[in-house]
Amino acid sequence: MSAQQALLTILDEKIKTDRLLLPTLPEIALRVRQYADDPEVTLAQMAEIIAQDPALAARLMKLANSAFLGRAIKCNTLQQAVTRIGLSQIKHVATALALEQLFVSKYKLVQQQLDKLWADNVQVATIAVTCLKLHQQHNRACTLSSDVMTLCALVHNIGALAVIAEAERHPEVFGHPVFLHNLVEKVSPYISVKILQAWDFGAEFQSAAKNWRLCQGGVPPDYTDFIRLAAISRGYYKSAEAEIKLLQYYLQQQLITVPEFNKQPVFTELYNDIRCLFS
Repeated sequence: MSAQQALLTILDEKIKTDRLLLPTLPEIALRVRQYADDPEVTLAQMAEIIAQDPALAARLMKLANSAFLGRAIKCNTLQQAVTRIGLSQIKHVATALALEQLFVSKYKLVQQQLDKLWADNVQVATIAVTCLKLHQQHNRACTLSSDVMTLCALVHNIGALAVIAEAERHPEVFGHPVFLHNLVEKVSPYISVKILQAWDFGAEFQSAAKNWRLCQGGVPPDYTDFIRLAAISRGYYKSAEAEIKLLQYYLQQQLITVPEFNKQPVFTELYNDIRCLFS
């Protein structure tokens, strides 16, 4: 039996018997989410929790002072940054910024795969949020949240992390990137949902992870549809005909204004502002 077939057999068996090892959220993300759900928590308390992770604190300061939030007055303290972002948003924002901590391996070949996976997720998130922001400029009735959109896009393919973690025990598999890619495509939607359920993420996250690969628009459009726009932009769909049909649907729904939405100057400018938040 080849290494690829052996890995596929192992994955199938672990999925069927619910024995696949699922990643857990970083500790700082768990703490922020726990405190954010406490109606008695104060801005000062939240700032103290976030200060325990200097990398996360630095990223939140950068976000609070970014063009993305469009504020001219600079935040000088973490509490000011938390205040600007808001307690209602900090739960998703902090989780999104802490997720990169999961994409780490001591093995070079595995780390290369994880780096690519994280970079792809960041690209999808940046494009999806850009599309949402531009859509909301012309459709004030859209109540989707950009911070939920960011996190939703970053975890839309989180199941791939578990697949790569399992493949780490079979290093020879990393010499066959096409096989690994096809394996991720096959099983990651199901695993993604399992992970998000374990993390207690809501229905919108689970739905996006399960359905984003389907080349069909939602009614009404939701977070999954903006991930699909990002997937179109990244060339993820294999059927050009289905992709064109989906683009036409999104034009009709006014999620985009032109077919080549990702080549417009207004898109590029906003995209660059958002992309900087992940650097």
